[in-house]
Amino acid sequence: MNANPIAGAKPRGRPRNRTVRRNILETTLRLLKSETVKSISIEGIAKASGVSKATIYRWWNSKGAIVIDAFIEQHIVRTPMRRDIPPGEALAEHMRALIEQYSGLGGRIVAQIVAEAQFDPTLAQELRERFLYGRQAVVREIVEEWRRSGGIDPSVNVEVLMDALYAPIYMRLLLGHAPLNADFARDLPASIFSWLGAARSDAARAPNESPGPLPRQR
Repeated sequence: MNANPIAGAKPRGRPRNRTVRRNILETTLRLLKSETVKSISIEGIAKASGVSKATIYRWWNSKGAIVIDAFIEQHIVRTPMRRDIPPGEALAEHMRALIEQYSGLGGRIVAQIVAEAQFDPTLAQELRERFLYGRQAVVREIVEEWRRSGGIDPSVNVEVLMDALYAPIYMRLLLGHAPLNADFARDLPASIFSWLGAARSDAARAPNESPGPLPRQR
């Protein structure tokens, strides 16, 4: 099940207007191209969207919740977890897509959210509930399938493996000590397959096989 991890607050009053909601999220993303998570405000989002603050509060209880949902709206569709290919290939493909997204605007946004969350427990909780837990559920399912199919050692600790898969990506994103580039997108999945003793496929190329440059961010 490719669950959607977006879990917004229950609507109050009249039913949601999806067009208005999407406009608010798209406006938030547009603002974040030139502003920071810290600098934008609900007032600014409302003005740029052409809606009232009351309309925004019908769906979100904080600026952080809007930013997280705006990020998720564009992030999930660009980093899918495919179910029509073997689980190891799906995971490798997903990781490469994640690195691509985090090399651009998506990475700048999530890095700012994580930074703000260190000082804002409410935002940290919003990030876990709206994004992390849902994405973890999808990844856990594919890793469990990989283990059950015999692709990796059945004794592997799935929770630890999931952290190990994503830690290098977030470390580069947050610390900036090395780039999120095409070489990394090639080498990380291939290295993980090697460490796990998993059968290699085209989705997890060896370190000396180039997948070509990452597509340009839109």
